[in-house]
Amino acid sequence: MTRGSPESRIKELRHLIRHHNERYYREDAPEISDAEYDALFRELERLEEAHPGLFDPESPTQRVGAEPVEAFGTVVRELPMLSLQNAFGEDELGAFDTRVKRFLKGRGFPVSAVTASGYVAEVKIDGLAVELTYERGRFVRGATRGDGIRGEDVTGNLRTIRDVPLEIPRKGTAAGRRSPLAIRKDPPRTLDVRGEVYMDRRDLEKMNRGRERRGESVFANPRNAAAGSVRQLDPRVTASRRLSLWVYGTGRVEGLSLATHWEELGLLAGWGFRVNWEGTCLCRDIGEVIDFYRSLEAGKDSLPFEVDGIVVKVNDRNLQRELGEISRSPRWAVAAKFSPDRAETSVTDIVVSVGRMGTLTPVAILSPVNVRGVTVRRATLHNQDLVEEKDIRVGDRVMIQRAGDVIPEVVESISARQGDPGRREPFRMPETCPVCSSPVERVPGESAHRCTGRGCSAKRKESLRHFVSKDAFDIEGMGTKILSVLVDGGLVSEPADLYALDRATLAGLERLGDKSADNLVRAIERSRTPTLSRFVYGLGIPHVGRHLSEVLARHFGSIDAIRAATPETLLEIHEIGPEVAESVSSFFPSDEGRRIVDRLLREVTIRPEQRREGKVSGKTFVFTGTLDTPRAKAQEIVRRQGGAVAAGLSRKVHFLVAGENPGSKIEKARELGIPVISEKEFREMTEEAET
Repeated sequence: MTRGSPESRIKELRHLIRHHNERYYREDAPEISDAEYDALFRELERLEEAHPGLFDPESPTQRVGAEPVEAFGTVVRELPMLSLQNAFGEDELGAFDTRVKRFLKGRGFPVSAVTASGYVAEVKIDGLAVELTYERGRFVRGATRGDGIRGEDVTGNLRTIRDVPLEIPRKGTAAGRRSPLAIRKDPPRTLDVRGEVYMDRRDLEKMNRGRERRGESVFANPRNAAAGSVRQLDPRVTASRRLSLWVYGTGRVEGLSLATHWEELGLLAGWGFRVNWEGTCLCRDIGEVIDFYRSLEAGKDSLPFEVDGIVVKVNDRNLQRELGEISRSPRWAVAAKFSPDRAETSVTDIVVSVGRMGTLTPVAILSPVNVRGVTVRRATLHNQDLVEEKDIRVGDRVMIQRAGDVIPEVVESISARQGDPGRREPFRMPETCPVCSSPVERVPGESAHRCTGRGCSAKRKESLRHFVSKDAFDIEGMGTKILSVLVDGGLVSEPADLYALDRATLAGLERLGDKSADNLVRAIERSRTPTLSRFVYGLGIPHVGRHLSEVLARHFGSIDAIRAATPETLLEIHEIGPEVAESVSSFFPSDEGRRIVDRLLREVTIRPEQRREGKVSGKTFVFTGTLDTPRAKAQEIVRRQGGAVAAGLSRKVHFLVAGENPGSKIEKARELGIPVISEKEFREMTEEAET
């Protein structure tokens, strides 16, 4: 793999996007703007499409959002909450219209099929996506979107939001009848309602003023405030904050047929849910959609809440089903983003931060500038190549843009464009680490520079922060500041050192106190019995995230077996490619890897994973055609029983489950010698383990 090759760029993009997914979805602390993230994602999509041989089922393009946080409990949904493809500007809205009509024409529908019922265009609130489940009209469960299939159970928190009806009376509600577009009808037996939890700008400002007075950190924007408020372990915290909810659609609707999305919104209004009629428009064609897009973009700053675009949906529900979905997104809908807001400022400095793997990241320190109500002071520049490409130097006037996030993208250097003769020298990545002074080397085939020092305190701190995180050993209360004090004081240098800490040592740390020390000691003790997957994830092996840690734990069953795995045995696992195989097989035999694991095993006891053994365990499945069982539910059954699900066929797949109208995958499976089984055979295979 050579530097600048498609393979190296795909690898780099996947790594970057995974990192930013974690920051945005799980930590509610994004580092880059929506616009910059979208650009990275679209570049990856284009490269993967052009190079199908580099397909990876673990690619961010094959997933939605991020894994749910385990502390809340997990809700598994039958119908996934998919993410939307993005359109940028009016031309791409027109391209969406063309794609829809071309696809339907290929299925025998006339071009006029779409215009017969039109499109529905809705304002896109910048909040937290949730799903509310009602049984016989009563609210029974609420969950975040999570990874689309599995979300976090935040039922108790959502109950505190005044816009969430706890019960839907028969024939609708008084609130619904006040809307002229509301439809009165009895609620179905089971109903999943999807919407966006958000916080008004004014409420955010009021809450931040109070947090500042109390010396607490403020929320960067309404989206972060909403997400942080819903994802509280104590519902009383959620209840203390003014959150609102707009609903925009449904998931499961049992025993009720809907002809159009417009009818769907009318029913939701009739059942007492808040539908944003003022921000919703029934459009006859794409021209009217574009007119709505223009008017909303022009007036977005006057709205009481943050918006970042519109969502456009084919109105006819039958056409929606015909259009179906691709990978992680429906064909029948698109999110049209607004142009990000821009502002001019100057670069006062470029500093370098050091991450867990020793990667050096240049960060532009900016003269404070207000962009859409948020004061921006810094922007990540990612790597040396980007700094050179945009020719960004200390002292430059630069254009930054922000689309809802606190850390923006540096669009360009105005000083470079204008040919300013008084510019300073170009930025160069330091030859030695700014933290430990060890030599810095450029990673072959990548644009990253890394610190080579084994004892670098910055790497230690970030590695320990990963080790104590919720998805790893989950040592609650062991935050960044405490870890920094422990490392700087020479008390902790690697994970096993945490288990030597006692109450007296912790209580002696500045600002910690006896009560906090007691809580930390208990949290450390609780972490002594991790599952195998958490143990592996906590080691911070490059390219091995939470999901692949689960894959390794499920396949090998013990830490000894994982440590003994060769690249060849690792490559036999469907979800592991050469990059991960090399990373895992080289980590454990290394001096550092061996020392870290050996020391940890003297402190902790790995407990077995909760798993159900059966005919599915260790097997990889692909599903095709229409199934009686919702596909998402069938896939979850496979994962629950120790199997894996692939997006495409290869020689590593064990079974193709074929429903009605299976398409060309049947023929390809036969060419590859993959057994084709019916849905009935699949159910028989899995029933024994489920009972």
